[in-house]
Amino acid sequence: MGRSPCYRKDYHVILLHDSSGDQNFIYDLDTVLPFPCLFDTYIEEAFKSDDDIYPEYRRKIRAVRADVYLKTFASDRSHMKDSSGKWLKPPPSYPCIETADAKMNLDDFISMDPTVGWGSVFLLPDFVHHFSRRKETKGQ
Repeated sequence: MGRSPCYRKDYHVILLHDSSGDQNFIYDLDTVLPFPCLFDTYIEEAFKSDDDIYPEYRRKIRAVRADVYLKTFASDRSHMKDSSGKWLKPPPSYPCIETADAKMNLDDFISMDPTVGWGSVFLLPDFVHHFSRRKETKGQ
C-alpha cells in the first residue's frame, strides 16, 4: 500500500490551556473546530496518525510557556513580505512585537531543533502523552 502524499506546513500557532481540571483546551483561530476545543477532541479531529508518514516528516510541536513567550518573542514581520519587500497581505495595524534583546526571532520559535529557542520540542505522540488527561492515552 502506498503512502499518502505529504503536505508540508512550516508552522501553525495554537494556544494550549494547561488546565488544572479534567481536560486541557486548545484555542486555534484557524480551525472550524469548537473554540476553545477540548484537547483530546482537537488531537483526534485535527491530526491524522503519523504511522504512514516517513519518520523524517513526522510532526513536531514546540511548546512554550505563555510567560516565556511574552517575554521573548519578537517579529519585525519580514516573513510577511516577498523577496522585493512588498507585503504579501496587508500587515496588522498594531506595532511589531519587539523585546529589549530582539526585533526578529521567529525562526527560533518555529525551529524544531530542541537546542534552539525556548520551550520543549515534542513529537506528536509525546505531546499528546504529556498533555492529554485521558488515562488510556497516558499509558501509550
